Amino acid sequence: METVPKPGSRVPPKKDKLQGKKKKPRRYWEEETTPTAAEASPGPPRKRKRNRELRPQKPKNTHSTKKSRISKKPQVPKKPRERRSPGPQRSLSGAQDPFAGPAPVPVEVVQKFCRIDKSKKLPRSETKIRSRLEAAEAQEEEISVKAARSELLLAEEPGFLEGEDGEDTAKICQADIVEAVDIASAAKHFDLNLRQFGPYRLNYSRTGRHLAFGGRRGHVASLDWVTKKLMCEINVMEAVRDIRFLHSEALLAVAQNRWLHIYDNQGIELHCIRRCDRITRLEFLPFHFLLATASETGFLTYLDVSVGKIVAALNARAGRLDVMTQNPYNAVIQLGHSNGTVSLWSPAMKEPLAKILCHRGGVRAVAVDSTGTHMATSGLDHQLKIFDLRGTFQPLSARTLPQGAGHLAFSQRGLLAAGTGDVVNIWAGQGKASPPSLEQPYLTHRLSGHVHGLQFCPFEDVLGVGHGGGITSMLVPGAAEPNFDGLESNPYRSRKQRQEWEVKALLEKVPAELICLDPRALAEVDVISLEQEKKERLERLGYDPDTKPPFQPKPKQKGRSSTASLVKRKRKVMDEEHRDKVRQSLGQQPQKQEKAKPAGARPSALDRFVR
Repeated sequence: METVPKPGSRVPPKKDKLQGKKKKPRRYWEEETTPTAAEASPGPPRKRKRNRELRPQKPKNTHSTKKSRISKKPQVPKKPRERRSPGPQRSLSGAQDPFAGPAPVPVEVVQKFCRIDKSKKLPRSETKIRSRLEAAEAQEEEISVKAARSELLLAEEPGFLEGEDGEDTAKICQADIVEAVDIASAAKHFDLNLRQFGPYRLNYSRTGRHLAFGGRRGHVASLDWVTKKLMCEINVMEAVRDIRFLHSEALLAVAQNRWLHIYDNQGIELHCIRRCDRITRLEFLPFHFLLATASETGFLTYLDVSVGKIVAALNARAGRLDVMTQNPYNAVIQLGHSNGTVSLWSPAMKEPLAKILCHRGGVRAVAVDSTGTHMATSGLDHQLKIFDLRGTFQPLSARTLPQGAGHLAFSQRGLLAAGTGDVVNIWAGQGKASPPSLEQPYLTHRLSGHVHGLQFCPFEDVLGVGHGGGITSMLVPGAAEPNFDGLESNPYRSRKQRQEWEVKALLEKVPAELICLDPRALAEVDVISLEQEKKERLERLGYDPDTKPPFQPKPKQKGRSSTASLVKRKRKVMDEEHRDKVRQSLGQQPQKQEKAKPAGARPSALDRFVR
């Protein structure tokens, strides 16, 4: 209903509320068209206020009969908020980050963690398989960059013993080292006087926390050598030739005079494997759960401790086997023989993978570093040699020792320890994955008896020596890896963590058939075996089932299946296949190098036909 204005007034007639058009709500991404005072007010307006704003406002000179409830103060319209363009992030102080984005990673550090050989080109395969290979390469590159970036978080660094100007570090005694280090490190040097049951063989657990040793006269013991807490101590009343921890410190394998026995951490006998008799040396493969045994009869036996079955029993045909070690890189067992050769064995092969002629006399000791790159051997000819295991098997360096080394051991950082009589000599190199230098010994220590066993403690700068007088723990600065992986080998894990790790390790167990010289070759295709299998199948069936059958057009209706139409369709398909073959042949041909034209030569009209 319209109201009649007073005469003389310029106020337009009021409209009904229903006739007012409602304004469409503005989204946050839309720009404001008319920045009025009502639209610039923050927050959603009330319904009553919105209806009031839709009415036309009276001018100031209008006289109203009713009293206005609105204050007479002038309303200053608020300015609309301006949207800021997304720029560089600034801190509270207003300073801009000068190094925006992720920190760059050196290429050399990334190459250290990269496991893909980019020199080999991807094979010509289907699009789906090729896309999977490219995705795997991209994922490997991303993982290597992450590993290189997280290397900055490894705060611990390995250290070495450095003498003064002109001082020989080999003349520094263990007592001097103990006085110079802190109390916790000095407690790691100790001597166990056990002359009654010696000589001793020893073994450290994978975490480096527990030590097991066994004497020739039947004494077997296991202890936490850091806290000096004795776990078990028994006398088996039989000669102990070797001793090894299994996948955890809760199980212990002892090679006694006649059979192989398995004990727990309380000294209780759990198993007696009579098929493994007259054992001289033991080696445990942690990722395969295999216990390798070498016997006097010349047999190499693999025992799967997860199921309790013998996987393989190989006859080396080389007489008594008393020199054995494993390659931590590929889990290949290496045996030393009396004819001066070292043979490499896998449970999947009945013959050795390779044979290396190392010495003119019999081999006395063999050791392989943690990277699987170098092998150290000593023989009856008093020679100590370092070999390269990366396919060449050639000696890198050699040294003649006065008495010859009877025992060898590599540390995690590449230090080499050799036991010659009652003296232990240690040689150091340039670092991890580099061969040790045999020119000058790094450390020398004399014992109270002849050396019978050597092993470096994982993640500790300690060398355990078993000899005729007992056990000696030596301090060797720079021998161990300072940073450990808590998910793989955690020295501080609890009992519950050990149980969970054991379940995970069993689920990720590697089959024994995958042990080979080059583990990277497992992802490649055996082309020779594939062609031989295809040839045998062709001879057995009489035809090749992989060949593509000839094209047969489908019949059509309404007279389109005439003889001429079928022949035309067949010819069209044959021509298309011929074009594909021509394209492939042209793609495989080497591209011709264009001849360099002399400078200033004018273009010719025939250049358009040159490919």
